[in-house]
Amino acid sequence: MGGTDVSPVHFLDAEIFGISLRSDLPDIPLTRDRWYSVWDAPASGLDLVCYGLMKFSTSQMMVFFQERRTQRNVRALMRFILVLTGLIVVYSILFHVIMEMEGQHHSWMTGFYWTLTVMSTLGFGDITFESDLGRFFSMLVLATGIVFLLVLLPFTIIQFFYAPWVDAVEAARTPRKAAEETSGHVILIQYDAVTEELIAKLEQSGIGYVLIVPDFEEASNLHDMGIRVVYGPLDHVSTYTAARAESAALIAATSDDVTNTNVAFMARQVAPEVPIVAISTNKTTTTILRHAGATEVFQLGELMGRALARGMVGGDALTHVVGNIDHLLIAEANAHKTPLVGKTLAENRLAELGVNVIGLWDRGEFKPAMADTVVTEYSILMMAGTKEQLMRYDEEFVIYNVSVDPVLIIGWGKVGAAAGAALSRRGVDRKAVELDPERARRAGEFRDRIVVGDATDPEVLMQAGLMDAPAVLITSHDDSINIYLTIYCRSVRQDAQLICRSTLKQNIETLHRAGADFVHSYASMGSSSIFNQLTGDRIATVAEGLEMFRRPVPESLGGKTLIECGIRDRTGCTIIAIRDPEEGLIATPSATTVLKAGQELVLAGGTEAESLFIEAYGIGSA
Repeated sequence: MGGTDVSPVHFLDAEIFGISLRSDLPDIPLTRDRWYSVWDAPASGLDLVCYGLMKFSTSQMMVFFQERRTQRNVRALMRFILVLTGLIVVYSILFHVIMEMEGQHHSWMTGFYWTLTVMSTLGFGDITFESDLGRFFSMLVLATGIVFLLVLLPFTIIQFFYAPWVDAVEAARTPRKAAEETSGHVILIQYDAVTEELIAKLEQSGIGYVLIVPDFEEASNLHDMGIRVVYGPLDHVSTYTAARAESAALIAATSDDVTNTNVAFMARQVAPEVPIVAISTNKTTTTILRHAGATEVFQLGELMGRALARGMVGGDALTHVVGNIDHLLIAEANAHKTPLVGKTLAENRLAELGVNVIGLWDRGEFKPAMADTVVTEYSILMMAGTKEQLMRYDEEFVIYNVSVDPVLIIGWGKVGAAAGAALSRRGVDRKAVELDPERARRAGEFRDRIVVGDATDPEVLMQAGLMDAPAVLITSHDDSINIYLTIYCRSVRQDAQLICRSTLKQNIETLHRAGADFVHSYASMGSSSIFNQLTGDRIATVAEGLEMFRRPVPESLGGKTLIECGIRDRTGCTIIAIRDPEEGLIATPSATTVLKAGQELVLAGGTEAESLFIEAYGIGSA
C-alpha cells in the first residue's frame, strides 16, 4: 500500500490542546483546529497512517496522563494488577505442592498454565487433581478467578482506565484556548436563546466569536455541534486570557446578575479597553455591573415592556412612533375602520401627505410596500416621515377608530410593569391581570386596576375587561401559556390587537398562527441590542423579523436613481432615508433621488431581506 492508493487519513493538529508537536513531513499542512486530507503528501500510505495515529494518540496520551485523577486511577489499577499477579504466583506454588503430595510432577510453566486456565474459567481439563484437597484447591482458584478476572478486572479497567480515557479523548477534542491569531471576535459566556440568535447574526456578518463554557460535558457537546467553544471556568482570569479577551471586539455577559458581575470584573483585568455588554434585571444590579467594568448594561425586561407598548396601536387610527433616525420618525398606524381598507397603496395616495409607507403588518405577516399592496381590515401601516408629515396624516385620520377603553395587560412582572409605565406616559388607560397577589400589592397606585387571578380563567379575563379592550398585551415568560391565551383572546375578540412576548424564537411563528398581530422575541431583542453595540449599523428592532439598519451605498449603485437601483424588488429592503456627508439626512427620498458614493443608506427589512442585501451588495458595514 503506498502512493495515492491509500484512503484519505485525517488527523488533528495537537497544538490546539496546548501541546507542541512538530512534523517531519513539510508538505502536510498542519494548522490548529482544522482537519486535513493527506492524499497528495509525498510519503507512503503506511507512513501517513502511522504518523496520523502517532500524532493523534500521543496528544491524547499527554492530555490523559496530565490529569491528577488519571494518575490516581493508574496507581489504583497498578495495585490491582500487583495483587492479581501475586495470587497467580501463590496459586502456582500451591499447585506444585499439592501435585507433589499426589505424586505428580509438573514444570513451573505448567503450574502457571494451569492457574491461568482455571482462573479464566477456560479449564481445559488436561491437568487435574485426584485428591479432595486438590479438587477443593481447584474450586478456590476457580472462584477467585471469577471474582478477579471476570468481575473486578473489567470493572477496574472500565472505571479507572477506559472511562477516563474516553473523557481524555473528549477533553483533547474540546479547545481550551483560542488560536493565537484570533482577534476582533466576540466573547460569549452562556449558550442560551439570546446568544444562539446573536451567533447567527455574527456568522451572517462574518464576525468571529468564542463561547466560554465552564461545564466540560456541555462544552464537548457544543463543540460537536460546531459551536466555537473554549472550555474553562468563568471565575478565572486565565480563562479570558485563553479566549484572547485582550484582542476581542466585544465581551457579552448574558447570564444571571451574579455571574455577569463576576465575568465583567474578571474580563476587565485582562481586557481593560474592550467593551463589555451585560444584561441585568434591575437598576441596582445595573449600577453594580458598571462598577465591575461593564460599559453597557441592558435591562431586557424593561426593553421588552417598552417594545410591547410601542406596538400597541389599537384604539385609534393615529400614528404611533416606534423609532427615529435624527428627525425622521418611524411610526405605525392602525388601518382598521378607515377609508384605507380595501384599496391598494397606490390608490390611497399616502405619498401626497409626505409619509413613506415602508410596509404593512397583517396578522403577524410583514408585506413590503408595493404599489399594488392591498390594505386590509387588519393591516397596520409602517411609515417613515418627519413630525410635520406624521401630523398631516393624523389630521386626515383622527376621526377614525376612536376608543377610550383601557388596554389589557396580562402579567404584571417586570415586562408587564414596564409596558404599563410606557403606556401611561403615552396617556393610554390600562388594566392588568396578575396571578401573584404580592406583585399586585407592589404596583402602588395602579394596584386598584389589577385583577388578581389566573389569566387562563375566562371569568378573570372578562372581569378585567377583555371584551372592550382595543388591545391585549400578553407578557408571560411561559410561551405555552402565551400561545394558549393568544388562541383564546383571538377566538373571542377578532377585532382586538394582540401583542405577545416570546421567550424562544421557535415559538414566534406559532404565536402568529395563534392570532397574534405582533410578537416580540426576548432572544431577538437581546441579540440585536448586543449586536448593535458591536457594529452600530442597526438602528432599531421595530418588531420581530423587521429591523432598521444602515449600509454604505454600494459602488455598483453610485450614480443611479432609486427607481433604477431596484433595491426593494431585488432584496425586499426599503430605503427610508439617505445620510449624505454634506446634506445630512435626506428623509423619505423620492424615486428620482440619485445615489452617490460616500452616502449611507438607512434601510428597513426582515432578516431574509437583509441577507439578500448582503448577498447582492456585500457586507460593507456602516
